[in-house]
Amino acid sequence: MTQAKISGFTIVRNALKYDYPVVESITSILPICDEFVVCLGDSEDDTLGLIQSIGSPKIRILHSQWDDRLREGGRVLAIETDKAFAAVAPTADWGFYLQADEVVHEKYLAGIRQAADQYRDQPQVEGLLFPYTHFYGSYAYVGDSRRWYRHEIRIVRNDPQIRSYRDAQGFRRNDQKLKVKLIDAQIYHYGWVKDPYYQQEKQKTFHKLWHSDEWVKKNVSAEDLYDYSAIDSVMRFVGTHPATMQQRVAAADWKLDFAEGQQKMRPRDWLLYRWEKLTGIRPFEYKNYQQI
Repeated sequence: MTQAKISGFTIVRNALKYDYPVVESITSILPICDEFVVCLGDSEDDTLGLIQSIGSPKIRILHSQWDDRLREGGRVLAIETDKAFAAVAPTADWGFYLQADEVVHEKYLAGIRQAADQYRDQPQVEGLLFPYTHFYGSYAYVGDSRRWYRHEIRIVRNDPQIRSYRDAQGFRRNDQKLKVKLIDAQIYHYGWVKDPYYQQEKQKTFHKLWHSDEWVKKNVSAEDLYDYSAIDSVMRFVGTHPATMQQRVAAADWKLDFAEGQQKMRPRDWLLYRWEKLTGIRPFEYKNYQQI
């Protein structure tokens, strides 16, 4: 079997200012990537120096100017993602996209490599679908309600007709859902695990990618610290964090205590939640892909 060539790619901006684990993200999959393209947006901090500190010859940095006028639906995120994807080597078989707060556990790397090789010469497979674990508030808890998406495409065939969709959550080909294979490799999403100060600062700025200044002023609290208590349901995380995250996890100095098992849901949402827990089936689930 011929080994597939994998090009990693990501976008990032103000990683230090908003405490993104982008170094941990990149280095988590770097061992199975032939190269890694970082589309670096104009930043107010030393994100460039942060990326350069990785010190890998596999990394290529593409400098970019974000168009902050493209607020509707977070469109600027998809545009920047497309820039990064377009810059991967033309000889690559697959593009492996991670957002700056997504990390892969090293225990999954061999399986991902195997899947990339296995489906390399099966053109009907346009992408690989990953299950998600969404951490919330602290590294000890994960969100387990319907508000968190369960799967998303993170490896796509190196096809110029494939483009990032909407706010860069997933991908489509000529606006058609990709045909994908589900693989046994989790994406650990850490976007909702930050010191409450950094999380609040992120909220004040990040919502501007979708909404007007007036909307943000009305709907985002002006408090200095993010209130993590406004969550419908969490559960204890059972397992280990990726090796690249160990130092960050150990350094976390804020404490949160959630009432595990206490759901703050409307009756309809609670019934759907319980049904999913009992059957593994999520009714009315949005899927931006066609699983084959």
